[in-house]
Amino acid sequence: MDGSSQKPEMMRSSQRRKILLAALVGLLFGIWLFSTPPGLLGKSDALAYAVCHRIGSHSFYIGGRPFSLCSRCSGQYLGFLWGFSVQILLAKKKSGFPNRWLLILLGGLALFYVVDGLNSLFWSYPGFENWAVYQPNNTLRLFSGLGMGLAVSAVYYPLMGQTIWRDFSLSKSLEGGREWTIVLGGGVLIGFLVLLENPLLSYYIILLSTVGLLTLLTLLYTVVWILLTKKENSFQKTRDLGFWIVAGFGTALLQIALIDGIRYLLTGSWSGYLDI
Repeated sequence: MDGSSQKPEMMRSSQRRKILLAALVGLLFGIWLFSTPPGLLGKSDALAYAVCHRIGSHSFYIGGRPFSLCSRCSGQYLGFLWGFSVQILLAKKKSGFPNRWLLILLGGLALFYVVDGLNSLFWSYPGFENWAVYQPNNTLRLFSGLGMGLAVSAVYYPLMGQTIWRDFSLSKSLEGGREWTIVLGGGVLIGFLVLLENPLLSYYIILLSTVGLLTLLTLLYTVVWILLTKKENSFQKTRDLGFWIVAGFGTALLQIALIDGIRYLLTGSWSGYLDI
């Protein structure tokens, strides 16, 4: 068989794989939708259920029900979604990492996240209160999460760009003061919008926080699949990533579904682990 006849067959085989993958992901998504609580907030709760303790006292509330994610996780995934989205719009294929001083700032945000998380953990459990340095609160949890989400987005965007694009630029993805003002200022603004506790705003904030969670997992698994199939630095346009994004989304959904199932079997409830 010559090369000219092999090429159409390879294209048909690739198309069949894409159709099969889409069908499997669609089937998994349908099963997950059918098995989880009803309504958009119910689905949001089910996404959060796979990664967050969902402790009521550590969460903000809307209409008497806690947010899908606790205050720290809400901030983390909102921060990631905001930071990554800004870079998609402004940076395009610029994939250089921040300079040393900005990396130190991002490291400080990550350290604040770790310190505040440990402090909150010590405060919450009898026998460890003396290890806590200060009394935790949901405002600190929220802003520590926002800082961590922004830090992750600022590092992961260029890392992903250097992995997938054939013609990426080593110019910094967030290059000047304007870009950093938008990213950091937007993060602070998001925090204040959460603290307003406006029911209408809170509804969309909840949904966006779990969209951020699903986006982060999908992007992580997309890169994993690209590395496993040895396709790094072979993509020219965003549409070329379609197959791998679907694979990443399917893998993220599979992880969520498995953890949801195991946790529900163990607890029999979609609520948080503890009522602290």
